[in-house]
Amino acid sequence: MSQADFAHRFPGAIILPYQGVWPTIADSAFVAPGAVVIGNVTVGGESSIWFHTVVRGDIAPITIGNRTSVQDCTLVHVNMDAPTIIGDDVTIGHSALVHGTTIHDGVLVGMGAIIMSYSEVGTGAVIAAGAVITERTVVPPHAVMVGMPAKQRSALDETQASHLAAIPGRYVRVSRQYIHELGELEEKHEH
Repeated sequence: MSQADFAHRFPGAIILPYQGVWPTIADSAFVAPGAVVIGNVTVGGESSIWFHTVVRGDIAPITIGNRTSVQDCTLVHVNMDAPTIIGDDVTIGHSALVHGTTIHDGVLVGMGAIIMSYSEVGTGAVIAAGAVITERTVVPPHAVMVGMPAKQRSALDETQASHLAAIPGRYVRVSRQYIHELGELEEKHEH
């Protein structure tokens, strides 16, 4: 993959290698204009990296699963000994910081939340807006974490879990519309 290939697929996004390693981004993924994806990063099918987000896999790898939305102004990074692994159907809200951690499938990370290195967030958990998950914290599956430092407030009930499960599909649909409209703009620009 070359800079020209990425520029055609993701107009306006900045996709760069680090030490000769280029990101691997699924054909069905969306990387918004202004987003930055660097180095050893893998982005799964139908996932979306939104405006002004930085995903920097330089000193360790980053893996983002399928149908995962990393929203505007989020920073995803690593530690030398702690890659970042984000599962399938994860929604990471605007301006979050995810650093050297593992986030399992179906998690919602609220706007402005911080998840620090060596932490693990269990399947279907919710990290509330502004919450801080401190280093080496293990969040149980389906837990609702709030505060600074974050503490478990409750667990999701069936209705809440059902609502949470519907969120990734909404972002897939929105990203498909952006892909369509950006493609139309690209075609108009070429003619």
